Amino acid sequence: MTDWWRDADLLRELGPALAGLYSEVPTLVLGPVSRGSLVGALTAVALGVGFVEMRKDAEPAVDSDRWVRRTTGPDYRDRHVVFGYRRDLVRAGDRVLMVDDWVDTGATALAARSLVEECGARWIGAACIVDALTEPRLRHELPVRSLLDVRRL
Repeated sequence: MTDWWRDADLLRELGPALAGLYSEVPTLVLGPVSRGSLVGALTAVALGVGFVEMRKDAEPAVDSDRWVRRTTGPDYRDRHVVFGYRRDLVRAGDRVLMVDDWVDTGATALAARSLVEECGARWIGAACIVDALTEPRLRHELPVRSLLDVRRL
């Protein structure tokens, strides 16, 4: 799954390709740990916007940090994961695009959308490299756009 990270040409093209999946330009890209942080940062650079990492099992560094957190529904391993970030990183008025390498159940994207909306920002959608959604309705509801469909791999 991660062999393609060694290809510099592919890495150079990946951010712009993911950025091009939506016509609306975000003000912020959100990427879940771990590979979403990598492809999300590449996409943010291609768009010329900021990036926020959505961390797993995140805890405030100090008591004064205000965090937003959500627990996902079951993921591809049937786990429930707690995602979050510091509340001040996503602001009201932001237009947020989530970027990840793979979408399977949609649980991460649903949690991300909920976090974004709690912050008063607007959710654009989820861009991913591979769409392996098990519930096709989520492709439209979230919405999810991808570079590859798992059925073609």
